[in-house]
Formats: sequence, C-alpha cells, structure tokens
Amino acid sequence: MRLAKNWLVSAVAVMFLAAPAFAADKDIVDTAVGAGSFNTLVAAVKAAGLVDTLKGKGPFTVFAPTDEAFAKLPKGTVETLLKPENKQKLIDILKYHVVPANVKAADVVKLTSAPTVNGQRATVKVADGGVKVDNANVVKTDIACTNGTIHVIDSVILPSGDTIPAVADKAGAFKTLLAAAKAAGLVEALSAPGPITVFAPTDEAFAKLPAGTVESLLKPENKQKLADILKYHVVPGRVYSDDALKAKEAKTLQGGTIKIGANDKGAFVNDAKLLKTDINASNGVIHVIDSVILPPAAAKKAAAAPVAAPAVAAAPVYYHNGQALTYVQPVQTYQPVASSCQSRQGGVRMVRRGW
Repeated sequence: MRLAKNWLVSAVAVMFLAAPAFAADKDIVDTAVGAGSFNTLVAAVKAAGLVDTLKGKGPFTVFAPTDEAFAKLPKGTVETLLKPENKQKLIDILKYHVVPANVKAADVVKLTSAPTVNGQRATVKVADGGVKVDNANVVKTDIACTNGTIHVIDSVILPSGDTIPAVADKAGAFKTLLAAAKAAGLVEALSAPGPITVFAPTDEAFAKLPAGTVESLLKPENKQKLADILKYHVVPGRVYSDDALKAKEAKTLQGGTIKIGANDKGAFVNDAKLLKTDINASNGVIHVIDSVILPPAAAKKAAAAPVAAPAVAAAPVYYHNGQALTYVQPVQTYQPVASSCQSRQGGVRMVRRGW
C-alpha cells in the first residue's frame, strides 16, 4: 500500500515537473493579465486593492482560479463580491488563494496543507492521479513569475467565514461547550477577530465529569470559575496541530500552561486525547478533545475535595420547671464527643445537651 502511494506521488510529481516552462519576465499580476484566462481573478484583485501587494517582492504562490472556475460559483456571487461593501470578504477569499512562499509543484505534492496569507490553511492531497487543493483540482503548474509561481485550479476555494462559536454550533457536538461559553459570558470573546485556538471538549467529554459538575458550574455564582476553566482551553494565535506538537506546550488565556504531546496511543493535550484537529474558523482554529481539561488549581482542588462533614448538633436546650426552652446561640463547627452537663441554680435544674 505504501509502495503504491509512493509511486502515485512520484508519478504526480513527474507529471507536474513535465509541465511546460514559462519565462519569468513578469510579476504575478501581469502574468495573469497576459494569460487571458484570469479576467475575473484580475478584476477581483483590483476590487480588493491587492494589485500592489501581488506585484510586490514576495515571493508568493498563487493558486489561480480560471474564469470558468469563477463561473461555477452560484449565480450572482461574483457580482456581490465585487461590491465595495463586500471588499473585506473578497480580500479574505483572495488571500486564501495565496501562499507566502515560492512553492513549486514538486513541493506541493509533499504537502498535506498549505498556510495561506489569509491565515487559514488549505488542505492539499494527492488523489485520482492529480493534486487537489481543498475541493479544486490543480490543472496547470509552475507558471514562473518574477515574484513567485502560479498554479492553475479549476474551482474557487473558500476559507471558513464562520467564527469559532458558529463552527461549533454547526458541528452539533458542542452544545454543552456553547452553553458554558454563554453562561461564562465568553461568546463575544470567542467571536472576536482573534485569532485564537480552542481545544474543544465534545458533549461526551463534559458528560465524563462527576455527576452534577456541569450543572454546578452553570450557576451564576460560579461564573468566574467556569470562565477560568473555559479560558484554560484557549490559546492565543492560530496554532495548527503540527506547530502545537513541535511547541510541546502553550500558555492559555487563563494564564496556565497546557502540555501537548504524542505517543503510540495518539496525541494529547494534558490528559485529553485529540480526536480531530485543524478545523478552520474565520477567527482561529479548533482542535477537538475527548475530555475537559482543568487548570492546575481547579484540578488540585477537585482531587482534594473533603468528605462531607457530619451534621452539626442543634442549638442547646434548657429545661425550666419541666418545660423545654430553646436558647439560640451561634452554632460551633467543633464537635467533640457528646456529653451532658447538669447544674442547679436557684432551684432550677439546667441540662445542656449536645456538648
């Protein structure tokens, strides 16, 4: 199986390297204009105000959609994107097609993802005798430019336009996490531009906590404690799995540090196993974990939770002429072995019980 896969990669690499060479006498923008098959892309670059950027020193690698690729988008999409009020959205999409490095075809076939100028990563895979970038097929490669390289693709690739809470909501497996974020007042922070990285426990992960824990944390009086726990799952910046494993640890928004590592059983964050990684969001990335991770102080407190104390004795009772009179005094938590004390004062028999 490995031999077959290696053969396929080699075959694709040879196919890419066999693509006709183009003289590098123009920058990326002028090359696209001269090709005649990227009119929509060039118009979009102009509308987004990215001409000067793509004519800059670079180097850049552009996965360039043809006019036919743009025509495959739903009717009216291009016209909408070209409107001034949608400029930022158009910029985000175009930047998702640009890698901040000069990546030749021989390098592309070795990748599993490509970090884009947008900040998100596009997936790269060898499939069916060719190479796909997200859902787009690479149809022509290694068009050399003075400031980089163009690879032609047959579809427009789109970055995630949803924030982290929206991505989690659509996934349907993070209802408890979202309820907790709402109770802790963190939804707005998790929707901010960021970028941030969230190690997201599934509903099943929260269900593994001791009975009543989630219900207790969701109470208003425990809002700060809940916020601290959730912030311990968040790391500033867009940290993808390979970078996280290389770093081996990361400081969280809560202030504590999480450990990241891998063994023969998988990859872990503290004691939580990573189930799925590198889920793009417009403001960061999500990694799915199978357990809730607790800040050191909270984990230590949970481990050292005392056994429930015995019931404290009721207030002492005095008997006056055979009638019980209750004397209310502050209840003391110290409770030695029960005994009784009796005295007589002025003919009155006094018995104090429970001391």
